[in-house]
Amino acid sequence: MTAVKPNHTPAPVVIDLSVAALRSRLHDILAVYVAAMDYPRGTEHHRAPMWTEHTTRAGWQAVAAVLPDDSGRVDLRHAPILAIAYGYRGANHQWWHQQVHSGMRRTGWPEHAARELLSDYFELTELHVHPTAQGSGLGSVLLERLLRERSEAAVLLSTPEVRGEDNRAWRLYRRQGFGDVLRDFVFAGDNRPFAVLGRRLPL
Repeated sequence: MTAVKPNHTPAPVVIDLSVAALRSRLHDILAVYVAAMDYPRGTEHHRAPMWTEHTTRAGWQAVAAVLPDDSGRVDLRHAPILAIAYGYRGANHQWWHQQVHSGMRRTGWPEHAARELLSDYFELTELHVHPTAQGSGLGSVLLERLLRERSEAAVLLSTPEVRGEDNRAWRLYRRQGFGDVLRDFVFAGDNRPFAVLGRRLPL
């Protein structure tokens, strides 16, 4: 009798992404983003120019979770992408920075405290795990990999408000020690309320 080998799916591998690698797989990476955020199909076409522009910013860095082939090798030209995270060094000429600074001042942050926090931070711009891979801890692995060697004093991010903070993104950020900077904040051009969260580095 011939033994039947059980099916074995290789575990995801977390890798650093170069600018060239992200741009070459941008369509597939944006598909993860759209699925994770439950956005309408076609959203990726509007986001592609922005994500491409972000790769030109100072301190840009990205990591991804991919599936290796059956032999355990990762060929990034073809490997299925399960998750993505990236960010860059915040700066006062950036739109997000200006929005957050304005929101901090309107909600009572003293100018010196707002300037101190915003003087040296990494903006965690995107962190998304495909729904089929959620619940496996990939978000934490990506976050830790992305931030472990950052030289900035703090990391900041924005995430949509959710009733009771009851989703995986919120639970991840709270587990990793992120606190409130702004709550129920509405960015210009978007009527959804967001939270801006932050914490000191290193993790």
